[in-house]
Amino acid sequence: QVQLVESGGGLVQPGGSLRLSCAASGIIFSIYDMGWYRQAPGKQRELVAGITSGGSTNYADSVKGRFTISRDNAENTVYLQMNSLKPDDTAVYYCNAERRVGTIVLDGWGQGTLVTVSS
Repeated sequence: QVQLVESGGGLVQPGGSLRLSCAASGIIFSIYDMGWYRQAPGKQRELVAGITSGGSTNYADSVKGRFTISRDNAENTVYLQMNSLKPDDTAVYYCNAERRVGTIVLDGWGQGTLVTVSS
């Protein structure tokens, strides 16, 4: 069973930086695609950044050039480096692990970590 624990959220001023971490257990981490999602108040959850088991990355247009996703398979951890933060980045950030085997989707979610960008 997938267990994901996020950390690193908090209050930061506009223009500041934060680094989120997501530690995974219960899975063979290296074969899972990993993603960071966020959900702002009153809005739907959206994909922020993803990284495949092979290391390919993709980003939401709103964070391109500011956020970087990375993974350390030896530590079973995925990171999200967030720079030049804006008030619109305020949200609960969730970690996701996903593996597709044919038509079967195996996935799990963390409990979320709150990021607040405010002066």
